[in-house]
Amino acid sequence: MTIAPTGLQVSAASLDQGAAVTPADPRRHPARMILRDPAAVACLAYIGLVVLMAVCAPLVVRISGWGPYEFDQSAIDPNLGGIPLGGAGGISGEHWLGVEPGSGRDIFARIVYGARSSLLIALAATALTTVLGVTFGLLAGYFGGRTDMLISRVMEFLMAFPALIFMIAVLSAMPADNRQYLLVLVISVFGWPYLARLIRAQTMSLKEREFVEAARASGASRTQIVFVEILPNLRSTILVVVTMAVPGYIGTEAGLSFLGVGLVPPAPSWGQMIASSVSWYAVVPTYFLVPGTFLALLVLAFMVLGDRVRAAVDPGGLR
Repeated sequence: MTIAPTGLQVSAASLDQGAAVTPADPRRHPARMILRDPAAVACLAYIGLVVLMAVCAPLVVRISGWGPYEFDQSAIDPNLGGIPLGGAGGISGEHWLGVEPGSGRDIFARIVYGARSSLLIALAATALTTVLGVTFGLLAGYFGGRTDMLISRVMEFLMAFPALIFMIAVLSAMPADNRQYLLVLVISVFGWPYLARLIRAQTMSLKEREFVEAARASGASRTQIVFVEILPNLRSTILVVVTMAVPGYIGTEAGLSFLGVGLVPPAPSWGQMIASSVSWYAVVPTYFLVPGTFLALLVLAFMVLGDRVRAAVDPGGLR
């Protein structure tokens, strides 16, 4: 598990080169290129399905007939330690993906609400990471000097710090209440330096361009130059990094929940479900396979989509 998604490590030079190129051919528009790619369309479809499922979670579980916290003791065999009745982990018309061994809770309902938890944490962490990374990257790259030195030292410290150990220690010492907010905060603290480093490098390059010199000569303030002239030229970089960051943060949340320092029971979490399935894997493998498959496919879909987005906005970046 890594705090910095692979996408955050894309080179600033290649992104800067791609950002400076505006395709003249409408067929080369990034959105058109992505929609013409079957793999990207399949990833978008799966991501859209999971997002829709998470947004409409109360309605979805109402249709299925079971909530994420309801116990169905009739679906498990107490004489065998709570093993689900029937084949394939208790999959039936009543429980579409089976039930949890020992408790009888509906796996489908927990998958639906687990998707909501994972996406909310990942998207919130990505948003906070983007705000911090873009702000500090712009400040360091444009102002330079002591400002750049201070921000750069903080970035280097956070990037070199054993983030996973720190996150486990901090989250273990915190109360279980509002754990999702703590997850967002801790993940963002260690995530923003990777984006800030890219933004800093590109800002240092852009501030020497002719359009910035022209704005400066016309009397534009520093704020106007940074947010009106430079920031719009960083949209491609930010889009690529955001797309790559989401799967990393989904995996981070799942990993922390698996280790027992993320979301705590009874809050639904895919990582927590995978951790609970370890002791049941030999007798009820579906309890591990169902959340594991949903998690793996969602992370894979975001990563593949991120690669396609990067290829669309930066044609020279993937070979």
